[in-house]
Amino acid sequence: MTRPGRPAGPAADTEAVVLTAALDLLLTEGAGALTPQRLHAVTGVARTTIYRHWPTPRDVLAALIAVAPHEPLTPSGDPVADLHTEVDLLCDRLRDKPVAAFLRALVTASSADPSCTELRHRYVADLLEPFRAALRALAFGDEAAVEEAASAIVAPLLVDALLLDRPVDRERAHRAAADVLARVTT
Repeated sequence: MTRPGRPAGPAADTEAVVLTAALDLLLTEGAGALTPQRLHAVTGVARTTIYRHWPTPRDVLAALIAVAPHEPLTPSGDPVADLHTEVDLLCDRLRDKPVAAFLRALVTASSADPSCTELRHRYVADLLEPFRAALRALAFGDEAAVEEAASAIVAPLLVDALLLDRPVDRERAHRAAADVLARVTT
């Protein structure tokens, strides 16, 4: 039996069009451009549809974050190799994908709208999660130790990419991972 009324979410093709345009606007103009009016202008999607599903820039950012996570790595059986693979994957994402620019936009959005701070935290937590998983597979310790170790590996990469506008230093990231691993074996 079909139910009358509108579907709960946007059609997949509409969502793809709007979120693709939103990412482009975010990276070129910043989070302030993520208004329903602006999204309507660049996509041609009805304003009522955009207002219904993404009424605020924060809602658009949340939708972008929801589709951002990359596929988790299938464990190889060698947790040390998996940790180093995650280092390479994050370095590649910071270099080749709009991860750094997206984070910069989230920082800017958070300063204008404090409710976006939770989104920034969620996005960074998503970046850290593969490292946490690899460290848990090593029986690294309690969650506080896992969190500290994951941050020790990822934080320098994010500082370089976000604050210093430097290319990611893959070798330094691998040294940080090796230092963390040395704590497990000593």
